[in-house]
Amino acid sequence: MGDAFIRHIELLGYQKRFFPSQHYVYMFLVKWNDLSEKVVYRRFTEIYEFHKALKEMFPIESGDINIENRIIPHLPAPKWFDGQRSTENRQGTLAEYCYALVNLPHKISRCLHVVNFFKVRHDDMNPVTDSQIKKPEVFLLPKDSKKNPTDITGPIVLQTYRAIADYEKSSTSEMALKAGDMVDVVEKSENGWWFCQMKNKRGWVPAAYLEPLDGPDESEEQEPNYAGEAYTVQKSYTAVQEDELTLKEGDTIEVIHKLLDGWWVIRKDETTGYYPSMYLQKAGEANTSVKSELRNRSAPPRRSTIRNAKSIHKQGRKHISQETYRRNSKKYIQNQRNLRGNAHNKANVIIEKNEPQDSKPKAQPAVPPRPSKDLILNRCTESTRRKIL
Repeated sequence: MGDAFIRHIELLGYQKRFFPSQHYVYMFLVKWNDLSEKVVYRRFTEIYEFHKALKEMFPIESGDINIENRIIPHLPAPKWFDGQRSTENRQGTLAEYCYALVNLPHKISRCLHVVNFFKVRHDDMNPVTDSQIKKPEVFLLPKDSKKNPTDITGPIVLQTYRAIADYEKSSTSEMALKAGDMVDVVEKSENGWWFCQMKNKRGWVPAAYLEPLDGPDESEEQEPNYAGEAYTVQKSYTAVQEDELTLKEGDTIEVIHKLLDGWWVIRKDETTGYYPSMYLQKAGEANTSVKSELRNRSAPPRRSTIRNAKSIHKQGRKHISQETYRRNSKKYIQNQRNLRGNAHNKANVIIEKNEPQDSKPKAQPAVPPRPSKDLILNRCTESTRRKIL
């Protein structure tokens, strides 16, 4: 593999820290070319120093020689005093700056200055803390603001989840868990892998191993949609459990229930079963490099495969059996067929009723009977009587 470079930088939010004194650091999720993903923390003052050095390295692209040639994005200088309000308001600018930075020509976006600045440092993995001082407060950038960085609606505090069983990590990008561990969820991905942090550790964790503290989490899941959404299989998978489906790349299926653990209930013809969501792509959606890279990872474990799971809630999660999915799916399909059949039959009946009315000949007037000879002699004129004599 060649030199390391950054393929994406996402601003997650910021932290308010209290040691050695109160200050603020921004949280960045840095995605590298080897598919690893790391969270790093940087003060705005050091981000600005990095920006000034980058401009000095590339004077033409920074517009120092000719302002019309500038392609390096602007970044405002730090204030004399940065409080929480200025830290929060600057998030949109920083999100746009990171997006523009990664999309600069490779000689800039992949230079050592950029790569080294966003590499994981020792204090990223083990931030200096004091047990006598309260833990840092975390504020996430709102989800809508990630789509439109200039529209900041306010901070979101991270959700805390509890591990229901031990989990041994299988790669360096993951995080091991012990039953009962409390983690803060930084990012929830629909593929079933969530990026979490716990004290000095950070990494990806299967969502199936986590539960919220306030009760079962089915309220976060969508209800089954038996009408189904069309998806295309992007990676083949061979079923391991009886209730899973084996599909090949290129198959077209319908998703009828999206579950948090990344295993969705899908329908192929009239057969239903579980399939890893990370191997699916919505029909008609353009393929992206990020999604393609995610599919190279292994599928997360399913909730049903976790042994010795111990929930802190008396009431467990609502579980829908595969037989229920099949029965409801078949019922929906049959109802749709009946509706289509009734509509077709109704159209035929209307046509049949109209056809006889159009083809039936019009009624002819009745011909009166010829009067008898006696009747003519008694009632008709002299002229008429002469004609029959």
